[in-house]
Amino acid sequence: MDMRWKPSVTVAAVIERQGRYLLIEEHTPEGLRLNNPAGHLDPGESLVHACEREALEETAHRFSVEALVGVYMARFQRPARGDAAAEDITYLRFAFGGTLGEHLTERRLDHGIVRTLWMSPAEVKASVAQHRSPLVWQCVRDHQAGVRWPLSALHTDASVSALHPGPRR
Repeated sequence: MDMRWKPSVTVAAVIERQGRYLLIEEHTPEGLRLNNPAGHLDPGESLVHACEREALEETAHRFSVEALVGVYMARFQRPARGDAAAEDITYLRFAFGGTLGEHLTERRLDHGIVRTLWMSPAEVKASVAQHRSPLVWQCVRDHQAGVRWPLSALHTDASVSALHPGPRR
């Protein structure tokens, strides 16, 4: 039977305040890396809900999605190491801009997240070698350039949340 290729769907929050961007520093098999607050789309959730959830988990801040910044693809290859098999993953990333909300001081950052940091666009660009993905800088550049698509470009049918009932947008 033929296996159908499927990219890994992720979401990312592109968060800017006073000209600086909120990034996270996280442990990866390649060492400490910088990323936009980002993660995988879970079963039963919309892209918007996934982005707001991931931003909260990785920054301990509420985040309200307001616009789609872009849809991106990148391929990641990791050679086999020890007992770990080689990986070849294509990521399909939906990046969103919006408003950063309250900081929940009692909330712990997601496993593997070391800290959050605010960086100027120049600092983000200068740190490209430490980025988890080539999409980090591309998302910041597009956001800086004013790229915004209306959320009406996205539609999540009710059948998605019917599999996993709960609050979904």
